[in-house]
Amino acid sequence: MTVVPDARDLAAATMPPVPRTPDSATTTTASPAAPAPASAPGVDAAPKDASPAGTAPPVIPPATSFAAAFGAVFRGQLARSKVGRIPLLFVASFQSIGILVLLRGILDVGDTTAAGQVVAGSTVLVVAFVALNLLAQRFGALRAAGALDYYLTLPVPPAAVVLGTAASYAAFAAPGTLITAVSGSLLYGLSLSGLWLLLPVVVLAGVCLSGLGAAVGLLAPRPELATIAGQLGMSIVLFLGVIPADRLPEVGRIARDALPSTYAVDALAAAFQPHVDWAMVVANLAVCAAVGIAALAVAVMALRRVGTS
Repeated sequence: MTVVPDARDLAAATMPPVPRTPDSATTTTASPAAPAPASAPGVDAAPKDASPAGTAPPVIPPATSFAAAFGAVFRGQLARSKVGRIPLLFVASFQSIGILVLLRGILDVGDTTAAGQVVAGSTVLVVAFVALNLLAQRFGALRAAGALDYYLTLPVPPAAVVLGTAASYAAFAAPGTLITAVSGSLLYGLSLSGLWLLLPVVVLAGVCLSGLGAAVGLLAPRPELATIAGQLGMSIVLFLGVIPADRLPEVGRIARDALPSTYAVDALAAAFQPHVDWAMVVANLAVCAAVGIAALAVAVMALRRVGTS
């Protein structure tokens, strides 16, 4: 039987001998491996890594900051509705301007209080149409389709999802409110000097009504109910906003005081008057801000409840 030599034996046989020096014996010769210390009696050995070789445990990404998450959701919602932005602006503005034209024939020209109430109510109606009605339908549809589960799996705060979506819908109403306010002022002969108050009114009314719309859409058990609630809320904002408080019955006045959007209407209506009570304007805007913060907090809790249900 012929024995095939090992490759290491062939290499050792063919390599020329290396001259030995006193230091080479200590540097080139590897010391034998020391035996592993035996475990003490009653002590378990250290557990070995059970993961396969070459793989690492999954790394959980850090939570995204609120500002970054809010900006991403806000831009995403704006991009999603870019195609329907012009029709949305037309519908939101057309119905409010139609109300201004309709009521122009039954109001006295010299009654600036009633005229300012009508213009302010029609302007806030644009915000209600977008931030209350459409946002309630949007969140209701997202919940019914299970699309909210996608946002809940992302490392973003739930408050950023609610606030980013609400802010995008409130931003849609900004051009319509400016068109309605300017058109109404010119149609009723009101002063434009106090129209700068439109900015804080639209912002705080948007926070208030978008918070309510988000809460309605997330709390409604079915998307149809969210749609009905949103449209009903917009109708209430319309009727209690354009009618002056002194022309309503007692029940209507109580309902008007309970509606948060009427405080935004009163704040904007004061801008069309020759003498403005700024303390009352600030108080009305503070009510809008407080209701908006509370409604957004309820919407955030509702979103978390959807994720755990």
